[in-house]
Amino acid sequence: MTPMKEDYLKIIFELGGTKKKITNKQISLSLNVAAGSVTEMVSKLVKEELASHTPYAGISLTPKGIEVAEQLVRRHRLWEVFLYDKLEYKLADVHDDAEILEHTTSDRLMNHLDVFLNYPTHCPHGGVIPSADGKYQEDSHLVLADVTDGQTVVVERFIDNHDLLTYLDDLKLKIGDRLKVIAHQPFEGPVKIRLISDQQEMNVSFKAAHYIFVK
Repeated sequence: MTPMKEDYLKIIFELGGTKKKITNKQISLSLNVAAGSVTEMVSKLVKEELASHTPYAGISLTPKGIEVAEQLVRRHRLWEVFLYDKLEYKLADVHDDAEILEHTTSDRLMNHLDVFLNYPTHCPHGGVIPSADGKYQEDSHLVLADVTDGQTVVVERFIDNHDLLTYLDDLKLKIGDRLKVIAHQPFEGPVKIRLISDQQEMNVSFKAAHYIFVK
């Protein structure tokens, strides 16, 4: 399987494609690839029975696709924990090197790494890490953009995207922050939020608000 195909399976998993339909646009924005490239890859995943596609609804992973995605995500996120916790990488920088390492790691090394890290359940940007036998607690798939004005939520995870993580670092928005949604600006404008801890208000861009998962 090519690294690009693996990236598609991982991002569909991350966006909630084990439980719901994911749009081509979501995949395109998350991977920074052209819409035409997404359509082509989705066709390949469907042909290999790794995903199912419903016109005008979106794509989701098949049981076979979920199993493959779980193993890919496990490898990638364990390396992210190692790079972030042990080598003190910046959060925005862990993805690229974890991407390289995951493709060259044996199952034996992966299991030893899991033990060394004391069996982490989540990666640095909040994503769940499946255990060796495929067990994990499902992530929240509610995004900040869909939270009703006036509602208070807790930041659970971010999409693993370098530009997004750099942007959120500049905002000082972190996993575990409790916040209140003040208003959604019209015409794809930003989402205004208030941090509960210090009452600071900030605007989160329309695009970023679709890749911040809350509960």
